[in-house]
Amino acid sequence: MSPAIAPPAIKPRALGRRGVVAGVAALGLCGLAPRARAQSSARPLAERLAVYADGLRFEDLDAPAIEAVKVHLIDTIGCGIAAFDERPVRICREVALATGGGVATVIGTSHRTTPDLAAFANGAAGRYYDLNDFYVGRQAAHPSDTIAACLAVAEAERASAADLITAIVLAYEINCRLVDAFDITTRGWDPPVFTLPAVALAAGKLMKLGPDRLTEAVNLAVNDHIPMNQTRVQVLSDWKGLADAEAARNAVFAALLARGGLTGPAPIFEGRAGFFKQVSGPATVDVDAFGRRGVPFRIGTCGMKAYPAVVYTQTAIAAGIAVAKEVGAIDRVTAVEIATTRRGFQTAASDPEKWAPQTRDTADHSLPYITARAMFDGDITNDSYAPEKLRDPGILAFMRKISVKEDPALTARVGDAVPTRVTAVLDDARRITREVDDVPGFAGRPMGRTDVERKFRGNIGKRWPSERTDRVLQSLWELDRTDHLALLLGGLSLQASL
Repeated sequence: MSPAIAPPAIKPRALGRRGVVAGVAALGLCGLAPRARAQSSARPLAERLAVYADGLRFEDLDAPAIEAVKVHLIDTIGCGIAAFDERPVRICREVALATGGGVATVIGTSHRTTPDLAAFANGAAGRYYDLNDFYVGRQAAHPSDTIAACLAVAEAERASAADLITAIVLAYEINCRLVDAFDITTRGWDPPVFTLPAVALAAGKLMKLGPDRLTEAVNLAVNDHIPMNQTRVQVLSDWKGLADAEAARNAVFAALLARGGLTGPAPIFEGRAGFFKQVSGPATVDVDAFGRRGVPFRIGTCGMKAYPAVVYTQTAIAAGIAVAKEVGAIDRVTAVEIATTRRGFQTAASDPEKWAPQTRDTADHSLPYITARAMFDGDITNDSYAPEKLRDPGILAFMRKISVKEDPALTARVGDAVPTRVTAVLDDARRITREVDDVPGFAGRPMGRTDVERKFRGNIGKRWPSERTDRVLQSLWELDRTDHLALLLGGLSLQASL
């Protein structure tokens, strides 16, 4: 444990209304008998999540889960380094480093800061281009936004590689399972709310907190940090890519407070003015069904993006490119009909601002702009959002030919698909249609190591010589065998002038 963030000496609290969860954990949740499981399900959700987190061990993880951690870690670091020089990322980094010293590396530099600020700065970088991973449940989320926090706390705590990998699997599991259980965007709240308990528990586990204090970390994280969905409607701002990083920062800080002995409002989910009442509405979360030995973990069902754009446009890009290739001369198109899911329409086409995006953040969440640009350019890259591209008269005129509607049949599809159908109507009345359910990188078509490395190298670009990129990739693939996390993270320095 790092002396810089060691907890003060305190006396353990007697078991009571909250402390009794430690006794439940001692039973070993994974081995509870049916009657004990039924009794545990009656406990407050925060306590059940804490018991689950406390009971999860590296030995419970199967090989696919460990491989998935490496894949998503490599992808997230690559995305973060790609965005290193972007203005919002630089601002977050400068704020984090203004503390002057610490125990957690700001990736891309040789400098350190506090764990919560490292989680914020690194999380902001990894998410900025909207090119990191995704999970589609009742809404979409980016569970890799929890990785920066796990890295920061693991480094600060001098945790083992096994502990870090377990914490990342835990963070993904909590985040994704809560995304499965709740649909909060329809009530005006932002999905980073699920990062709060996910990171609080992962950070607390890395700090070796017991279930009693893990529960308090969840209580503290959730009560005061509920993000509003205004982040993702109308004109989208810099905050679109930073909201999850801020949730992670808050959750790490909550875990630090819980370790020191602070208590939080409870029951945070079921209380008279708690999460169910104020935010989500009633819900059932079956923690006993969460991943464990013999039960697959949700990290194995998370996808990776091929394009820097909101997940609901990924299949539209592929469909639009295919249609444009068959059309040939794009000026022959008199109309474009886009059929998407209910969530795709709400997220990427329902606001007037999506039809004349003024910012990158609005454009990469605009189904009409992204489809039009893909049809014109045959690709979507970070350059697709350059100011001159957003003001391109040809694109703006073409977007006026586009209509977007929800197709209930597409909405009704379940699983990992995010289907889109693009139809071009030509000047001779012919109709050319392509429907795409998924693209390489989606859970049903996962990227292999070669694909992951290709994306990583594309993100790194010419920042490093190829030999150094090879060494970095080798060290990341060997994450489970590393015995010096700080050295691994320090090896990612870009030697930039800060």
